Amino acid sequence: MKVYTKTGDKGETSLFGGKRVPKYDLRIEGYGTVDELNSYIGLIRDQEIDKRSFDTLIEIQDRLFTLGSILATEPGNTKVKVPQLSEADVVFLEQEIDWMNESLPEMRSFVLPGGHTTVSYCHVTRCVCRRAERLVIQLAEQENNVNELTFKYLNRLSDYLFVLARKLSTDLDANEVQWKARM
Repeated sequence: MKVYTKTGDKGETSLFGGKRVPKYDLRIEGYGTVDELNSYIGLIRDQEIDKRSFDTLIEIQDRLFTLGSILATEPGNTKVKVPQLSEADVVFLEQEIDWMNESLPEMRSFVLPGGHTTVSYCHVTRCVCRRAERLVIQLAEQENNVNELTFKYLNRLSDYLFVLARKLSTDLDANEVQWKARM
């Protein structure tokens, strides 16, 4: 199998199912951003982190491939078999958030991103996740057949990434700088 097909040389690509769309199509932007998000999660996973976080990030990367497959499938195409997200995937993220939060100090203000390279990777990844969420919601407004679990999962994932950043700040003994608004 060749990596290059030359079928996209004129600015179009195919959805699962064969429909050709421009590479700037909102659906392509959505799953392209999910792919970018997945790559950033891999970057976090490549840092020195605890095994539970590592394993959780592997699970998240798997779910993001599923989410990307859903977005890459031609709307209404029932001939293509595509894996699906479930409410259990969202619950898994919520349970991981709750588990991490148990050992963290209560938040009393916003936190400035940074303090350690690994923590900064979490914050950048969180921002990419929010962008993916916005694009998928925009797609859902244009096409009423986008599964709401896609953007619900992305919403919870961005929360997970924020709490992971806080947890890793603690694990790495990084300075968590609180934002103090100037009034």
